[in-house]
Amino acid sequence: MDKTIYLSNLFDYYGELLTDKQQDYFKSYYFNNLTLSEIAENENVSRNAVHKQIKDTENKLIHYENILKQYQNSQKIKEIIKNINPEIKKQIEDLL
Repeated sequence: MDKTIYLSNLFDYYGELLTDKQQDYFKSYYFNNLTLSEIAENENVSRNAVHKQIKDTENKLIHYENILKQYQNSQKIKEIIKNINPEIKKQIEDLL
């Protein structure tokens, strides 16, 4: 799976566990497609500071997933429901 998509999915699960600054930098970089330099200029910090913050955030998201496995379990559930009764499948998908 593409790293960007994977990290974006992890952010959906664990983003609230991050600091506001980590959330802002992550969103700017991954969702708004800003460069490190653009984020640094907007935040009035160095490019290196932004890079470090984004890398730390990526590592935290991966760490949370390694412990909590919410994304992995969600993927397993989606795979399982592919093979069940369509009516029940619809009800379950609505809950996810």
